[in-house]
Amino acid sequence: MVDGRVLCVAFPNWLPVNRLRTTILCLILLFWASPASAVTVAIVRPLNASAVMTETVARLHGELLSVGLEPEIIDCPADGGLGTTDSRGWLEASAAERGVDAVVAVVGDDAPVAVEVWVIDKATRRYEISTVPFEPSTERASERLAIRAIEVLRSRFLEIDLAASERRNESIAKPATAILAIGEVNKLASHPERFGLEVGAAAVTSLDGVGPAILPIARLDWAARSWLVVQAAVAGLGSRATVAATAGNAQVAQAYGVLGGCYRFRSDRRLWPFLALSAGLLRTSVEGRAGSANQEGHAAEQWSFLYDGSLGAGLRLHDRFYLTIAAHVQMAQPYLAIHFGDAVVATSARPNLLLTLTVGAWL
Repeated sequence: MVDGRVLCVAFPNWLPVNRLRTTILCLILLFWASPASAVTVAIVRPLNASAVMTETVARLHGELLSVGLEPEIIDCPADGGLGTTDSRGWLEASAAERGVDAVVAVVGDDAPVAVEVWVIDKATRRYEISTVPFEPSTERASERLAIRAIEVLRSRFLEIDLAASERRNESIAKPATAILAIGEVNKLASHPERFGLEVGAAAVTSLDGVGPAILPIARLDWAARSWLVVQAAVAGLGSRATVAATAGNAQVAQAYGVLGGCYRFRSDRRLWPFLALSAGLLRTSVEGRAGSANQEGHAAEQWSFLYDGSLGAGLRLHDRFYLTIAAHVQMAQPYLAIHFGDAVVATSARPNLLLTLTVGAWL
């Protein structure tokens, strides 16, 4: 009995575990005990929804009804609504017009990608946003997605209620919850960080006599995981390093291509460090010039296996753009040795040191 009212709860047979039943019971008690009107939740229905999308919306509607909430279906506007820069304004206007307490939307085109839960804190008029990913490989995927979305909705309501109580009692302030603009959430869902392109420059020098040179560099990225990126890079057609001695001088040109992996630490942050290892080929060409008329210069070219290790950091700039800077150590086998007469005056890639600076974008 709650406030003089008798509450009877019947659980359907498909509820698999006691923990889930307990969670739903707590939610029902919370809403039943509240003197305010029933909580209303709007479900945003995508335009031209596929069968899977329609099933997911229906599951959400049924789950909301089963826990005593009042679901209301609203259609996504024809101009794109949630996927445009005016999404926050559209959502605020729709929520104010219907007087809803939360909004649940299915993200995706032909099939669900995730369900986004937007709970409105009426005290601050801000949106607490959570994303529940869709797992199509699981059994009864649409049903599981709907149940998980309801659990997230319940936890958000509890957090807002606790925060309001703490403000009234002037107790310890609740840690700030990260608020992400709705437009940014949809932008991340529409443009996942999967394939990237970087361009920039590499400054390369040898530790044994071959001076510095600047090489243009291009790099392709494929994010296999949020923390693991497969990279392919090429560099070349830059300036030539000079090796000078009393017997003459030589111009050294280098170009390389490598393939490897990059491990990113805290990739969800604005600034993230990374460690990369790769291997490939190095092409080194030398054009020698004699210092006197009695001597003759020669040109030579050599291909070598190249091993590259780097340590650096990335910085998210705006939207999908980012900046990276890294220090590299390169070793080649066989390495190049430059001779003036019988004397070795310089070697290359034994090792070489590089500093790379690139600007990239996720495509």
